[in-house]
Amino acid sequence: QVQLVESGGGLVQPGGSLRLSCAASGIIFSVYRMGWYRQAPGKQRELVALISIGDYTNYGDSVKGRFTISRDNAKNTVYLQMNSLKPEDTAVYYCLAARPGTSSDYWGQGTQVTVSS
Repeated sequence: QVQLVESGGGLVQPGGSLRLSCAASGIIFSVYRMGWYRQAPGKQRELVALISIGDYTNYGDSVKGRFTISRDNAKNTVYLQMNSLKPEDTAVYYCLAARPGTSSDYWGQGTQVTVSS
């Protein structure tokens, strides 16, 4: 059974930082592209960041230069370091595991990030 469990969300003031983690089980983590998406109330889910099997990264325009995605294949975990947070970063953040060349996509349950003073 595949599980993606996100953690690290919470309430932070504007300008602050958070680090999200997503621990995967039930998949061969090293062959999956991993990513973070987010969805704010009333908006569509949008790409935050992706990291490939070879550690190539891709970011949504709104987070470039502020967020960093990384992965630890030994721990089956992907991270999202979020710095200089803004109120518009408030959303539920979802972890994605996608195996290239297949339709095997898995999502986590989401973790809430709220940026507010």
